[in-house]
Amino acid sequence: MTRLSTVFRNLHQDNLLVLANVGDAGSARIVESVGSKAVATSSAAVAWANGYQDGNQLPLKLLTTTVESMVRVLTVPLTVDVEGGYSDDLESVAKVIDCVVRAGAVGINIEDGAGSIDLILRKIEVAKKVASTRGIDLFVNVRTDVYLRCLVAPERQLVETISRASLFEQAGADGFFAAAMVEEYDIATLCEATRLPVNLLSWSGQPEIHELARLGVKRLSAGSSIAEFLLGANNALAKSFLRTGRLFEHPLDAFTYSDLNGLMAKTN
Repeated sequence: MTRLSTVFRNLHQDNLLVLANVGDAGSARIVESVGSKAVATSSAAVAWANGYQDGNQLPLKLLTTTVESMVRVLTVPLTVDVEGGYSDDLESVAKVIDCVVRAGAVGINIEDGAGSIDLILRKIEVAKKVASTRGIDLFVNVRTDVYLRCLVAPERQLVETISRASLFEQAGADGFFAAAMVEEYDIATLCEATRLPVNLLSWSGQPEIHELARLGVKRLSAGSSIAEFLLGANNALAKSFLRTGRLFEHPLDAFTYSDLNGLMAKTN
């Protein structure tokens, strides 16, 4: 694991690291087989694969067994989306981090959401400390929801995002994930303003991948979008087969995030 943690950290230094996020071990193996240098989970994809809503609902036991199953089939580094640590209680967050690190993850995503800045800073510190006791130099990639959830007025979003990047770095973060940032000016300004590798979520209206690399972006994530398409395809294929005994009747469309999360709500 020490070697893999070094490999994963180094992947953020030069070229743009593109991650096709997954939700299960089979998908993880496929992503590695087509050339990905690392594998990342999507919290939504993992939750939906287990019949839960995204949004800090997944039981820790299922998260742990999912990570273990992925590590079993992978030879590349694995980074795990732990949402907000599945709790605002720091002892519970520490338990989550310990479980995913012991299961074989060398990186995590953790998000600020609408909570206090102080709370996410403490979660970062807890994550680094817990991993260190296990001898792992954990790559802590911290997602801010300033743009994604419109946490501040639009005219303040860039300044607020840069401010959070600085605070997260001081707390020990290794990467900064500006989810839903789209505009070229904002992206370039953020990349110039922080020493942390900048991670973006693939989003409609963003510059092309080569332009993102030129602007200084170091990591691009698919998020839940691949899972949305795969589960949408599952839905269409199943309906077609149940009606006609044939697999292909209509074009395959993705589910929306809200449709999938609503569907899973009925099982919780």
